[in-house]
Amino acid sequence: MKLPSLSQPERYRGLYIFDFGEWTAVGYTAEEIAILLDSEVYKGGKVYKIHRASPDGRLEIRGISGVRFNTECGLFFYRDAGDDARRDFEELNAIADDTPPPSRAFVQLADRGSQVDRGRYVTALIYPAEFDDDVCRWLIECGFVGGDTVEGGVSHVSNYYGEQKTLLDRRQLWSSSVPSRSADEVLATVRLAVQR
Repeated sequence: MKLPSLSQPERYRGLYIFDFGEWTAVGYTAEEIAILLDSEVYKGGKVYKIHRASPDGRLEIRGISGVRFNTECGLFFYRDAGDDARRDFEELNAIADDTPPPSRAFVQLADRGSQVDRGRYVTALIYPAEFDDDVCRWLIECGFVGGDTVEGGVSHVSNYYGEQKTLLDRRQLWSSSVPSRSADEVLATVRLAVQR
């Protein structure tokens, strides 16, 4: 894979490379990669995330499975007391207002009912699976410590969706990262080696 030379390579940390086979393009967001993978023409492309970028142009990249772009992951903070769960929900929202998460996400507060043994109330934070490491780092850096019990992962999202529960509150969280372009823009510029 031959990569183009980048002006200010450090700006590309956290963005993606898409290997189309015959050519490669650098500088996509996760949402833009999902657009490419959803298209019939480019669904077989290879994806790499830029983890580090040196001023001399060297990039540290990691291959990413395309499946992760269409999968949700989550963290679930369980509480026995509704007031404690409400505080978790409000603290997560306050953190997001102060320091936006690394990707779009949503947070929900739900009552799982009295039939559960423990953790009747849950604050659910659900986001694209590709951002799992980034979201966990964000929570650690922001000092969030919620829940009497905490679970996380892709399978827990499926379990949560299938559970009987009463939704008490919810909020969409938005990222402050690089804004994504529309599907039309992404597909019209695939031949540009440097996307940003």
